[in-house]
Amino acid sequence: MAKDKNNFSRRDFLKTSGIATGALIGGGVIGGLIGANTSQDIATPNTPAHGDGEEGSAGGVRGLMFFKNNAEFEILAQATERIFPEDDLGPGAIGLGVPYFIDRQLAGSYGENSKEYMQPPFFTGERTQGYQSRLRRNEMFRQGVQVMQSEAKSRFNANFVDLEGEQMDEILTAFQEDEIPMKGTSSLFFFRLMRQATLEGAYADPIYGGNQNMEGWKMKDFPGHQAAYINEIENEDFVEIEPQSLGMD
Repeated sequence: MAKDKNNFSRRDFLKTSGIATGALIGGGVIGGLIGANTSQDIATPNTPAHGDGEEGSAGGVRGLMFFKNNAEFEILAQATERIFPEDDLGPGAIGLGVPYFIDRQLAGSYGENSKEYMQPPFFTGERTQGYQSRLRRNEMFRQGVQVMQSEAKSRFNANFVDLEGEQMDEILTAFQEDEIPMKGTSSLFFFRLMRQATLEGAYADPIYGGNQNMEGWKMKDFPGHQAAYINEIENEDFVEIEPQSLGMD
């Protein structure tokens, strides 16, 4: 099926820049990704997780697995929505369940860095060296949301979640430009980690807690995990296939 080539949006930016699959690029990516002020609710999920579920703009029907209070979780949710906002082609991070995806990942081996060497001595590594911090990822995320809150208080005398979109963008841009001090890591490294986790939550299989209702895949016409393509493999035309998750029967 032919595509409307004039319908260029943030989704097209993600696709053409190569970061739709979680790859990182340097420079002012945030300017192309941030820009919609939203506060929509996450739709009710099929299977709630364990933990305390509290009501808020990020939805309260799913339990939290890592974050112990809804205030920190709401900060994370609004930050991811600024990175991956809702637009006319589909939902943003909140609508896709990305905050819950990240919360689940931080509670597991990803957040604990359980499969990585985490012994001293620790040195500041080059940007090309990957993860070099003494902090576990879940410690880094918790510090990151706390610093976002303190920046909101100092700059605007308000809670981060109550800021206007442009004010949130100012703080997130300061993270991206490495202007905000953090302990055990840099604000740039944390921002890149959060952006990567946001994109992974938008496009990973829904069994991991994000990409709710496979909407991330649907926006990219990605078929997901099909058993076979034997009926379409010889077709020279673009074929739209209803996506399928690993969790589907």
